[in-house]
Amino acid sequence: MADNELHGEVLGVAWDGTGLGLDRTIWGGEFLLATTTGFRRVAALRSFRLPGGEAAARTPWRSALGAFHEVFGDAVFEQPDLACIRDRSAQEIGLLRRQFEAGLNVPVTTSAGRLFDAAASLSGLRQTTAFEGQSAMAFEFAFGSPNSPLPRPYPFDLRETQLSADAVLWNTQGADTVPFIEIDWRPALNALVIDARRGEDVRTISGRFHAGLAEAIVGVARKCQVERVVLSGGCFQNRLLLESTVDRLTAAGYAPFQHQRVPPNDGGIATGQALVAAATLLEV
Repeated sequence: MADNELHGEVLGVAWDGTGLGLDRTIWGGEFLLATTTGFRRVAALRSFRLPGGEAAARTPWRSALGAFHEVFGDAVFEQPDLACIRDRSAQEIGLLRRQFEAGLNVPVTTSAGRLFDAAASLSGLRQTTAFEGQSAMAFEFAFGSPNSPLPRPYPFDLRETQLSADAVLWNTQGADTVPFIEIDWRPALNALVIDARRGEDVRTISGRFHAGLAEAIVGVARKCQVERVVLSGGCFQNRLLLESTVDRLTAAGYAPFQHQRVPPNDGGIATGQALVAAATLLEV
C-alpha cells in the first residue's frame, strides 16, 4: 500500500515463509482486508504441521510430509514411493510418527512458502536445500519462461467456514466466531502426486501448481468483492506466480497492485510498519 500510495480498504494477499499469527500459529498464506490502521483476516491456505519446525525451511521433504500427513494421517508413512518418504530410514520414520502423535516440534502453519516447498518435494525436484526458498525457486524455474501459457490448473477448493475471532481480528469486538474462507490445497497436491507417479514432467507439474494458486487468489477476490488486490510477501518474488496472478485478476475485473520500489519480502517490512505507525498517529 505504501509503495503504491493507496488509501482506504484493500484485499491484501500476504504470502511468505514464516510469520507469527494472532492465534500464535505460523502464518504465511493469508488474505487480509486491510486499511492503514487495521485488518481482518478473511482467508488463508489450509493449515498443516511442519515436522522439525524451523528445519523444514531447508528440508522441503518435511513440508511435504506435514502436508500429506494432513491428507492421510499416519497412513502417509505406508506410501514408500512418496518422495518425502522414499529416502527416510525406518528409525527416522518411527521418530517422525512419534512426533506427530505427541504433537512435539510439529508447529501448525498456513505458509505459502512451505506449501511451495512441499510441491517441489512431491514433484521429485528437491528434498534438501542450501537456503530457504531454494526449492520454490527451482520449482518456478522448472516451468521455463513465465511468458509461456500455463497448463490447466490444479484444483484448489475454497471452503467457507467459521473461525475463532482471535484467529481473525486484532480486536475481537466480543465475537466468538467469524466467517472465514479456507483455501484447501489437498486436491491440488493429490493431483500433483498422481502426475508425478505417472511420470509427468516437472515443467507441467510446476505450471499446473502455479496456475491453481493464481486461480485461488481470484476466487477469494470474488468472494470478498473488493476491487483493489495488493500482492505482497516473499512468494511474490516468484515472477511466474506474480504475473499469472496479475493477469488473472485483471481479466476478472480487479485492480491488482504489486511492488515497484519497495521489496516484497522482509526488506519491505519496516516501510509497512512506518506507514501503519504514521496512519495510527495521524488517524488517517
